[in-house]
Amino acid sequence: MERLDNARILIYSHDSFGLGHLRRCRAIAHAIVDRYKGVSVLILSGSPIIGSFDFLPRVDFVRIPGVVKLTNGDYQSLGLHIDLDQTMAIRAAIIQQTAESFRPNLFIVDKEPLGLNGEVTRTLRMLKARGTTLVLGLRDIMDEPTLLLREWKRKKVLPALEHLYDEIWVYGLSRFADPLQGVACPASVRAKMIYTGYLRRSVPRRRTSEPAVQRDPYVLVTVGGGDDGMAVLDWVLAAYEQDPGLPLRAVIVTGPFMASEQQRRFRERADRLGRVEVLTFDTQLEVLMERAVGVVSMAGYNTFCEILSLDKRAILVPRVRPRREQVMRAMRAAALGLAHTLDPEGPHEPALMVRALRNLGEQPRPSQLGAQAMLEGLDVITDLVAERVGRPVPRRERVLAVQAG
Repeated sequence: MERLDNARILIYSHDSFGLGHLRRCRAIAHAIVDRYKGVSVLILSGSPIIGSFDFLPRVDFVRIPGVVKLTNGDYQSLGLHIDLDQTMAIRAAIIQQTAESFRPNLFIVDKEPLGLNGEVTRTLRMLKARGTTLVLGLRDIMDEPTLLLREWKRKKVLPALEHLYDEIWVYGLSRFADPLQGVACPASVRAKMIYTGYLRRSVPRRRTSEPAVQRDPYVLVTVGGGDDGMAVLDWVLAAYEQDPGLPLRAVIVTGPFMASEQQRRFRERADRLGRVEVLTFDTQLEVLMERAVGVVSMAGYNTFCEILSLDKRAILVPRVRPRREQVMRAMRAAALGLAHTLDPEGPHEPALMVRALRNLGEQPRPSQLGAQAMLEGLDVITDLVAERVGRPVPRRERVLAVQAG
């Protein structure tokens, strides 16, 4: 194991609802401490369930008050019965005080360049003045270009990309997607972009308990946090109700944020079928996915990385709101043969899902289409971390090769 003595990495993840941002930041933090001794990583997160996850030694978190995104795009306080403005002021103060006390060498901001409602702006300026390296981490696809441009204009993001951030790390490949497509960025901003490749996921080495699922072959049905995955689960259950002869059992994970009444309805339908099992949540979903014959899921970034990493045949049913990024990712994956995609905006006829489930075993595995070469992200990121805190490592040739594709 290499050493980065006394290096400090701060990672910010706004995390309203959902699991994607937290799980991405956790994967990056674990990769850093797993490779380097002497480094400490601190995660700032608004996730209400961050305490449910295990963290490696030298990785810790600060939980900031949570907010939840409403269907109209607005936010409201999650746990505190106070105005949103007060919650945001508390969050911004905690973020800035944590950064002042922790004094990071490197600050990685996940997805939201200025943080939720601009809450990271003051911290970015403070750390910039101190000489901290500032990095914006972006997933492979942000949103439909016109929608992203409109959002970033409203939030006044481009000046921050040009004048505050030192680099933009894209957790994907240029040949798959450009997250800033359609955004009229200055050349200086484009020059800051480094495509890392996708983030490889692995099955945890240790776990305190095993998932209580049947040993029979099964297809895993997962919808992330679950707050917006009801349509996918309904479609899968309808397929099993229409065709009791489907060859595989199903294990459904509803996610911790699905309404309890909706979970109850799904469990009742599953109990009547007898061949479908319903779980609420597992912090180590990789174990369930590794054992599955295939996957039915939405098309979130983390799930896509897991499907590629664990080499699973997949049926994708992307969400269409509040962003189009899942639709764009799913269509691109289908075009490359990496997964089968069902149209979320078309009719959710049970026969369509039945056909997809019956044909699942005939799909190529992602590895047959070169998926393993897409998963260099964590290696490239840890190389970059070492360079940015003053310990260069030889990595330039690999990064260039990944970008060239």
